[in-house]
Amino acid sequence: MNRYPWWKYAILAIALVVGLLYTLPNFYGEAPAVQVSSGKATVRVDEAVAERVQQALQQAGLQPDFVQFEGSSVRARFADTDTQIRAKDVISQALNPDPADPRYIVALNLVSRSPAWLAGIRALPMYLGLDLRGGVHFLMQVDMKSALTKRAEALTGDARTLLREKNVRHGGVTRDGNTIEVRFREAAVAQQGLQVLGDAIADMQWELQGEGSELRLVGEFRPQAARQIQDQALRQNITTLANRVNELGVAEPVIQQQGLDRVVVQLPGVQDTAKAKDIIGRTATLEIRLVNESAEAREAERGSAPVPFGSERFLERDGRPIIVLRQVVLTGENLTDAQPGFDPQTQEPVVNLTLDAKGARVFRDVTRENVGRRMAIILFEKGKGEVVTAPVIRSEIGGGRVQISGRMTTQEANDQALLLRAGSLAAPMEIIEERTIGPSLGADNIAKGFDSVIYGFIAIAVFMCAYYLLFGVFSTVALAFNLLLLVAVLSMLQATLTLPGMAAIALTLGMAIDANVLINERVREELRAGLPPQQAINIGYERAWGTILDSNVTTLIAGLALLAFGSGPVRGFAVVHCLGILTSMFSAVVFSRGLVNLWYGRQKRLKSVSIGQVWRPDAAAAKPPVKG
Repeated sequence: MNRYPWWKYAILAIALVVGLLYTLPNFYGEAPAVQVSSGKATVRVDEAVAERVQQALQQAGLQPDFVQFEGSSVRARFADTDTQIRAKDVISQALNPDPADPRYIVALNLVSRSPAWLAGIRALPMYLGLDLRGGVHFLMQVDMKSALTKRAEALTGDARTLLREKNVRHGGVTRDGNTIEVRFREAAVAQQGLQVLGDAIADMQWELQGEGSELRLVGEFRPQAARQIQDQALRQNITTLANRVNELGVAEPVIQQQGLDRVVVQLPGVQDTAKAKDIIGRTATLEIRLVNESAEAREAERGSAPVPFGSERFLERDGRPIIVLRQVVLTGENLTDAQPGFDPQTQEPVVNLTLDAKGARVFRDVTRENVGRRMAIILFEKGKGEVVTAPVIRSEIGGGRVQISGRMTTQEANDQALLLRAGSLAAPMEIIEERTIGPSLGADNIAKGFDSVIYGFIAIAVFMCAYYLLFGVFSTVALAFNLLLLVAVLSMLQATLTLPGMAAIALTLGMAIDANVLINERVREELRAGLPPQQAINIGYERAWGTILDSNVTTLIAGLALLAFGSGPVRGFAVVHCLGILTSMFSAVVFSRGLVNLWYGRQKRLKSVSIGQVWRPDAAAAKPPVKG
């Protein structure tokens, strides 16, 4: 009746071991480390960079605890800060031969002190949020009107070009805000213009207005197209911000959308607000130029001759020099989109570019006149340019759609599309909220949050043990198991723990013990009814399960609502809250029942259980009154 099969005990044992393993890294603290991240949008950090870091440290006689590649950065952990500072200098010299033009950002950081074997099984500590570790918080407002205006300005040029190519005579194309107006003198020509622009520029709703010689073709953004332009601008800004934040060496930056036109940027561990604002606000530009393929340029690439007049020397992604002409063919303003894809004939990864009308016309003329030559796409950041790719022009390219190919992997195609698409901000942004949290305040928040969880747990444990005796001990152990599971799950998910998250953990303890109170009181009721202890335990757990399920499901619905519609601290609270509900149901019902079965299940002639005072109404009625 009150016995678990062996496989249930095996599941509980596995859950306990997994919980211990993945909770353990959170108690080791942090150790000094050096983090290597990309210093340019065209530079990738991979396993090869980790090997170079390892070799540089070995040659310098420095022994790290480990060197590992994780995500988009390489981290080397050391035993003390002195070794950390020496290692930073060694790694900087190895990876950045030219200090004036660093390709990698080498920054001091902190990583967990947990052993390498724990990291080998992906047992890593939770990340600490801004309010616990300290750092910089920015709330940025995206100027959505500028995004629409920029798009309307590009479409104005497209409309002018289309009408000229189709020989549609008009009295001028003007833009008033986000509205485009084309003037006509004849109704037939106006209808022709309506058909041309309506087919080619579908993002706008075109309408003829006026009469006689005052005919006007007015175009306004369709609501769906305007919303799509704004969404794309917001996503591009977030991507660009993420690329720029890498330079700060932040381990776990938070860059996320808030509402329809705001972006939250949180940089844990960063205290230099001025530098953070400078990095976030920098600009990047894109230029397309022809490659100088003369004999003098070849000699200049080898370093045996000066750069020819009218040319410049840049480096490709693999570090090879390339000589390009100074004359700019196109800029990033002419590029409207860049997406990765596959060549339909060879099935090789490619990058598909989309140009505006002016860019398409210029590109068509340039490619027609320079078939067989190379064309370099250069990304400029902080005044220095680097060649993203330099494909060969195979034939004239018209229609405004360009395909870049040539021995790329799928990941490289995605990266190049991202670089070309997100070289600069799609819309201006303004910092409307800024605050800095010091590391001492973060440490104080950690201490207070930890104390609230510990003291809350002790208070609950004392009450349960005093009121329910041995069953209270079972409930307390189940509560500790619940806390262990919750921290383990958060660590496995690599969640970022914030102060609201710690509040949710403390709240989870109080809510989790409620299930055990329901179970214990139900068992007491069955004992008062005169049932044998074994049967009372069995029926008590079974009948309490329905009530526990109902109460937790309704609470879970509220938590999911917070998760779906909340943002920032509210969302962090909701994540821990929902996970805590799931772990509490498992620990309160399955784990505590396992403890009770293990203790009482093998006693066939069980006469009593230690569950506190069981008041029997019949016993109270039979007791004679006390006379004074």
